[in-house]
Amino acid sequence: MRKLDRAICPAPACLGSYTHGVHKWDNVSSAEKGEIRTQLEAMQGRRCAYCEGSIDSLGQHIEHFRRKSLHPALTFDWNNLFWSCDQTDSCGHFKDRGAGPYNVVDLIDPCLDDPDAFFVFRADGTISVRNGLSAQDEHRARETLRVFSLNPQWGRLRNMRQAAVSGYVDSANDAFDAGLTPADIRAYFAQELQAAHDLPFYTAIRHVLTERQ
Repeated sequence: MRKLDRAICPAPACLGSYTHGVHKWDNVSSAEKGEIRTQLEAMQGRRCAYCEGSIDSLGQHIEHFRRKSLHPALTFDWNNLFWSCDQTDSCGHFKDRGAGPYNVVDLIDPCLDDPDAFFVFRADGTISVRNGLSAQDEHRARETLRVFSLNPQWGRLRNMRQAAVSGYVDSANDAFDAGLTPADIRAYFAQELQAAHDLPFYTAIRHVLTERQ
């Protein structure tokens, strides 16, 4: 999960054609959903808003952060929409179908909150809650990991993150072993991060390189 900026992409015009109490999400046409996805892609790239996996390889759906069954007034609210992968063991589908009870105000919204303030991504594919958080923020971090199933101890998502960062871990170790100056290491890591910016699991890659400097 990474910080997203909704301000860079205005609400799709088609959402203005629908009104809660008059229309349902099923009334939104395929073409209009394509328009919504285009705007979400401008904000997120082709990565899931939650796990950062590739939309192209993991499937996709337009996700309501606050479930439309529980918050119907937000069905057509642009601020409530994200692009999620289509996996059932994590992310949007797991939140709605597998997570059990939760309070949505406890969840980290990547447009309103900065996930970097809550999480540290590890080289083994896991995510740790940052030290030093308030009790409330620690609870929010842990609930977000649980409700979106972002930090399984084993399984698909952990393995994918670990595979994505493994080459960067080796590069980082080589840089330190070579005895480069701190300035040279920072410059090298900056080049690596620039090249990786649009890749799946970029936050995990960034943390592996920067959290150890």
